[in-house]
Amino acid sequence: MRRKGSLLRELPVLVIVALLVSLFIKSFLVQFFYIPSGSMENTLQIQDRVAVNRLPFTSRHISRGDVVVFRDPANWLPEISDTSSNKVIAKVKSGLVAVGILPNPAKQYLVKRAIGVAGDHVICCTKEGLLSVNGTPITEPYIFEANKPSDMNFDITVPKGKIWVMGDHRGASADSRYHQEDVNGGMVPLSRVTGRVFAVIWPFKNIAYIPQIDLVK
Repeated sequence: MRRKGSLLRELPVLVIVALLVSLFIKSFLVQFFYIPSGSMENTLQIQDRVAVNRLPFTSRHISRGDVVVFRDPANWLPEISDTSSNKVIAKVKSGLVAVGILPNPAKQYLVKRAIGVAGDHVICCTKEGLLSVNGTPITEPYIFEANKPSDMNFDITVPKGKIWVMGDHRGASADSRYHQEDVNGGMVPLSRVTGRVFAVIWPFKNIAYIPQIDLVK
């Protein structure tokens, strides 16, 4: 039978090991994010919590159709500040950020779908009203009901090291289309990508696996 004193001596070590494992998971495997807007409906709902796979992005490999989380590439979002006046709550939030349960509020994140990767020529729209990638019209079953692939015409080629992203709720997504005048031409640098969304983990009624989709077969 283990003595109480022995357990108390081991507890700090167990806590440290648990934190190190959590930090490893956050840094290289899985991180969790909260969905604050409807720009990815109906694939992702407002207030969904999603799990993001970081592992494939150590090599910066992204496929067309991946739903990705990325840090704000060029002031796409307004600045926010933590207005919490409760020191205890602030410390708890800091702890949750450190172990990867909450994202770092100093680094604002967005979630969109990768439509074009390096070298892709993406055009909107064809005579049928579809997006075209490298001359091939693509069907997008994930687009929000009654939305068009895009109300805005564009003709872009994705440079090396970047991706072109769009929200599934095209009528409510200020995505790459709306930032073509920024320093990246509306693209998202691969260095800003955190990972691929692979599951909704909360709320319970929305739990789902988010599959990868091959847009150009």
